[in-house]
Amino acid sequence: MELTRKQLLAGGAAAAAGATLSGCGIADEPRAATARADLSTWAGVRGELGLDPRLRHFAAFLLAPHPRPVREAIERHRRGLDADPAGYLRDAEARVDVRGAAARYLGARPEHVALTGSTTMGLAILYRGLRLRDGEEILSSTHDHFATDEALRLSGGAVRRTRLYRDPARASVDEIASRLERALSPRTRAVALTWVHSSTGVKLPMETIAGVVGDAGRRHGRRVLLCVDAAHALGAEDVAVSHATGGIDFLVAGCHKWLMGPRGTGVLWGAPAAWPAAARPLIPSFAPASYGAWLDGGTPPPTPPGPAMTPGGFHAFEHVWALPAAFAFHERIGKARVAARVRDLATRLKAGLAGVPGVSLVTPRTPELSSGLVCADVAGVEPRAVVERLAAAGISASVTPYAERHVRLGCGLAVDEADVDTAIAALARIARER
Repeated sequence: MELTRKQLLAGGAAAAAGATLSGCGIADEPRAATARADLSTWAGVRGELGLDPRLRHFAAFLLAPHPRPVREAIERHRRGLDADPAGYLRDAEARVDVRGAAARYLGARPEHVALTGSTTMGLAILYRGLRLRDGEEILSSTHDHFATDEALRLSGGAVRRTRLYRDPARASVDEIASRLERALSPRTRAVALTWVHSSTGVKLPMETIAGVVGDAGRRHGRRVLLCVDAAHALGAEDVAVSHATGGIDFLVAGCHKWLMGPRGTGVLWGAPAAWPAAARPLIPSFAPASYGAWLDGGTPPPTPPGPAMTPGGFHAFEHVWALPAAFAFHERIGKARVAARVRDLATRLKAGLAGVPGVSLVTPRTPELSSGLVCADVAGVEPRAVVERLAAAGISASVTPYAERHVRLGCGLAVDEADVDTAIAALARIARER
């Protein structure tokens, strides 16, 4: 059947015409589906993950397991699409409000949230959209991931990088803040940083950094945008843009890491006052305002920025529509409770490794400057060899994907105290036998 203009502009029917990442699908997770699990205990939470019990899962943050509510949502949407693809797409009476769920979790407004497929996609959309005048630059650091460095390069803007700490294990708030302050210049238009460094496990003191960037902007008489890669903060820290990230202008994160959302999902949030500096859509959006402008022979507007910056086209909708289930899962556990659990497990691991001869911690021991990632070295043993020996003992870990490599363990909801103690003992054994 041919769609009318009114149907094209309706949320679900717009998806049938071109399929935006937001505002289409079927109703949110039935509450009864998640009521069976007792999430008051960490054993109950782990029971929802479907993990192989023979392994200790310290690499689950890379591409996280789907909790049961997410698996069920994906399967339900898959069945619906397989049974009636066109009808399921345009079921306007039972849409999933994905951006609304993301906004509630972040403490934001839906119109300020764009949906992406990953952190990498979000970074590319953001940095290609930044408007730089002649003589302006983006200040970044030497600690960021390839995705940030390459997104900045591909943006075509002038980029300068600074080192925020010399020794990660001994980094301090004062050192990071003072180094950043010295690096800022009248040319700096934006600061591109990573909240939790996957290279070292260092967590930047974001409130302090926001203050330094804000002061620099006031000193130079213009706003300096603070852009943050939160891939290893979302779902590990109590991220809420309404308070905990005060001063951040843009936040980018994949949802398939610590949040344990559907694989291939992510978010890009911008502060209302910051969006005009970056709202230049890179990929056509099929949001109603964009599609309607095209139907009328006009140019799609860059606002509202969340929908306008959300890539259109057909996607793995069963995964996109299951994203609210991931937010709901963390909210049912409690965001602050999850963050405290991650902090406690990482603290336990660092404390244990600090007493092992031959093992050197790379990550700061203070929770103020660390999150769920713990990086370490074993004297005389290459990180890859350490990870292979851990794997032989049933412990899944990873190597930092950087030129300077370390052993890396993630203390998320996929592990518990017994896993941590077993990992400490295994690393002590490897250090003794080197």
